[in-house]
Amino acid sequence: MGLRIAPLFSGSKGNCILVGTERANILIDAGYSCIRIETELKKVDASLADVNGILVTHEHTDHIAGVGVISRKYDIPVYANEQTWQAMANRTGEIAQKNIRIIDENDFYIEDLCIQPYEISHDAACPFGYSVTSAGKKVSIMTDLGKVTEKIMQYVEGSNIVLLESNHDVEMLKCGPYPYQLKRRILSTQGHLSNDDAAQTALRLALSGVRGILLGHLSEHNNDYELARLTVCSFLEQNGVIAGRHVAVGMAKREGVTGSYVAR
Repeated sequence: MGLRIAPLFSGSKGNCILVGTERANILIDAGYSCIRIETELKKVDASLADVNGILVTHEHTDHIAGVGVISRKYDIPVYANEQTWQAMANRTGEIAQKNIRIIDENDFYIEDLCIQPYEISHDAACPFGYSVTSAGKKVSIMTDLGKVTEKIMQYVEGSNIVLLESNHDVEMLKCGPYPYQLKRRILSTQGHLSNDDAAQTALRLALSGVRGILLGHLSEHNNDYELARLTVCSFLEQNGVIAGRHVAVGMAKREGVTGSYVAR
């Protein structure tokens, strides 16, 4: 099978991504209930009993709602940096001491998975993105970030597949129902990437050799699957990169498993 990524949920209501090989599986975030996550895992021939660890990006509820229950029920280690542990401690419930794994930006291994955490810009205590490498293949998660820095690009370069945030259409957001302060937060450098931001980042990724891009974390109120895809693919084509020929561009569903993608 090799290294695969399967987005189970990718939206404002909850986020959870399975990454794994024949030897090991990890969840990046667990922002839905234990039952919902288990149901979606079955659709990609996996189970929470097969999960070796949960990696937390940050402490917002749509990323940690199921973390505590899953860890307790299945005796699964949870990995997060110290600031994130402090910020989510009151919301996960008690987690066994042996399953509390405090990480920093240094690489670490879970079986045959090499995890590369990296700091991102988001309105949380100390949010992390993750790249995962195994047997020369690499997948990266680029969601919940208000800006893409050179440092982030250095971490994700060389990826076979990237889950890239395409959260909102700027005009839809500006004209939409959200209160002014929330709009400001989303549009800030500690908020979320717009479709236009995603398009520019997708071009850089494609030119660096990335061959699979999944657009994710789409806003339910301020975006549309077809609009996000069209914005990114049109920009790529304007710059000589043809979606479907030079790079595959897919959409990660807000709710429910999107599919299982093997890094090649």
